[in-house]
Amino acid sequence: MLVETLLAAADLGSSRPAVADPYRSLDYGNLVRFADVMRRQVQKATKNPHVGILMPSSCGFAGAFYGILWAGRTVVPLNFLLQPAELAAVVKDAGLDTVLTIKHFAELAGGLPVRALFMEDLPLKREMLFERVHRRPPAPSVASDDTAVILYTSGTSGLPKGVCQTFGNLHSDIAAAIELARLTKEHNFLGVLPLFHSFGLTAMLMVPVALQSSVHFLPRFTPTQVIEEIRERKISVTMMIASMYSALLKSKRGGSEDMASLKYAISGGEGLPDSVHGAFADRFGVDILQGYGMTEASPVVSLNVPWSNRVGTVGQAIPGVTVAAFDDAGEPLGPGEVGELRVRGPIVMKGYYRKEAETRAAVTADGWYLTGDMGRLDAEGYITITGRKKEMIIVGGENVYPREIEAALEGHPAVAEAAAIGQHDASRGEVVVAFVTLKDGMICGEIELRDFCRERIAGYKVPRRVVVADDLPRGPTGKILKRKLAELL
Repeated sequence: MLVETLLAAADLGSSRPAVADPYRSLDYGNLVRFADVMRRQVQKATKNPHVGILMPSSCGFAGAFYGILWAGRTVVPLNFLLQPAELAAVVKDAGLDTVLTIKHFAELAGGLPVRALFMEDLPLKREMLFERVHRRPPAPSVASDDTAVILYTSGTSGLPKGVCQTFGNLHSDIAAAIELARLTKEHNFLGVLPLFHSFGLTAMLMVPVALQSSVHFLPRFTPTQVIEEIRERKISVTMMIASMYSALLKSKRGGSEDMASLKYAISGGEGLPDSVHGAFADRFGVDILQGYGMTEASPVVSLNVPWSNRVGTVGQAIPGVTVAAFDDAGEPLGPGEVGELRVRGPIVMKGYYRKEAETRAAVTADGWYLTGDMGRLDAEGYITITGRKKEMIIVGGENVYPREIEAALEGHPAVAEAAAIGQHDASRGEVVVAFVTLKDGMICGEIELRDFCRERIAGYKVPRRVVVADDLPRGPTGKILKRKLAELL
């Protein structure tokens, strides 16, 4: 399904620009040839059904992604922001033995129990020349329920969970999002989201290819460069998290003339403050469109559109998808009533890889995915998110589960127990604040504990503050009351 889409795009316009980054660009003909080269490299390197990618958003990632699929394998994008131990846990869970990467990540890849295939060491130029006389093989035969991609998210226990997205999931999500937003091949995309995230992978790679459109990747987010790229390349579609739009507002450069071409400035991954929406419209003349999704839903669930943007909501569900609010008894609620949001439709994941119990807890027997988000729908189906039922913290668009931070802190020899919560932050959406008690006779300060965490978990997970307390508020059973901790901030 996905490889056929790429091949069809090349057949319909091989010289049409496809993907670009600051170092190179590929038209559709060359993207297909590059993907075919990567297909052969994968087939020679491993028989494993899963192959990892450890790369920034780039032409290299795009070619590797489609090459792995073309080889009949499942793609496992790897988050290079993780610490080596965290990444090794993902590699182990996915059963990887081979990762496609670049020399920039040589040290990180070298610490993983896999064979690293460095793009710089592959005979890509020679193979690309050979591709011009090589007969192109057909796309592999796949079923709708076959797993195309496994994307890892953090679990509530701190252990990684692999979300199995099928070819049918992704095809449905791509087609429905394009239909709702009325996107066409004439749209020009700017990709600033990492492709190891579902939002970036689907919206900034698979959607443009399905449209036979073009996308320019920026491996690193820099406000000034984003503004320049939008102006110089006449970008019409970009998707970022709210804190990125906030960062653009802090840049001293740029105005409405720089973003005159931008028709779709989509925000997702974290809540968009009304103040950011208003300030962005005032300065840049752009109406940010807020959407909603999650990895388990491939990921786009709902979206506001330019001709019907209801600020404060995350729009209406994409075609073929149902979103509803339910009470604690599992009964559906009416318009305006707040409950846990559930999602049902062809975009809902196949399940968590090798985690049947977690899958059953997340997806009901009749196909509803329990998002853990609290919200309401109005009579026209516009969705408003009011909070989270789960304890997840969202830091700059990254999902962080308290248990991950608590487990890291509790590994310190002086710490008796730890509790982590999220605190609102104007630039990051939320930041992590941790509370700890110490073992009898032990002395330890905030700086030491933060440094201890920094060596064990990703930087965005490290607590902004660590409060050392004599005791923590508890309920009748001795359970720490996190709502009481929030009141102390």
